[in-house]
Amino acid sequence: MRVIDSYGWIEYFTDGPLAKKYASFIEDADNDNTTIPAVVVYEVYKRLKRERGEQVALEAYAQLTRTKIIPLDQETALNAADTSLATGLAMADAIVYSTAKAHSAELITSNSHLKDLEGVKFIE
Repeated sequence: MRVIDSYGWIEYFTDGPLAKKYASFIEDADNDNTTIPAVVVYEVYKRLKRERGEQVALEAYAQLTRTKIIPLDQETALNAADTSLATGLAMADAIVYSTAKAHSAELITSNSHLKDLEGVKFIE
């Protein structure tokens, strides 16, 4: 199982410099191999709608819904808060990381704040 961070989805849908490196992860993502926390839906949709328009944001959302989207539950919220306190991660980053850990998933990201954490595959 894997979690693709917002960074990867945004790179892919904006054709950023790392888009090709994320392509196989995103194009193969489905309910059986990829889970994402709901906060990723928020971050990706908001950023793409603001920068690329509603159509691109909705296309990304359609792709996101092929994965298993995990709502924020109480246990993950508490774990994310503890992770944030221990590492200094921002709220969304801590939620993404804690969700990956809770689901024994590899976290795929280019977010430098997550780079050196256990279970992270850093794309550069």
